[in-house]
Amino acid sequence: MSPTVLRIGSFRFFFYSGDRSAPPHVHIERDDKIAKVWLDPVRLQRNSGFRPAEIREILQLAWYPRLMHATNEERQNWRLIGKGEGIHWEDLDEDISVEHLLLGIPSGESQSSLQRWLEGRKK
Repeated sequence: MSPTVLRIGSFRFFFYSGDRSAPPHVHIERDDKIAKVWLDPVRLQRNSGFRPAEIREILQLAWYPRLMHATNEERQNWRLIGKGEGIHWEDLDEDISVEHLLLGIPSGESQSSLQRWLEGRKK
């Protein structure tokens, strides 16, 4: 069994219920491509068919949980800040420096902060 936990664009994020002995991870598929990503720390464990640019897109979603939990519409509502040094998503209250995005430096947001933000979205 492989329940879908998230859909972003054409990506399907899911897990196998029998993967209990493996470290926390998620599988991502699109068409006939599939990847497996460890979640703590976030890193690619296996790739079958995704191009490097697609893997970067997948990892960036995992590195920035607010972007991962956002709707496509919310992710599209962004603007450059600081003379182009950062990106701000108004709907998500998220700011990411372009340098961190390019270097693959994940969000420093704590799990408790993310949980409070997620709870606030339910209201």
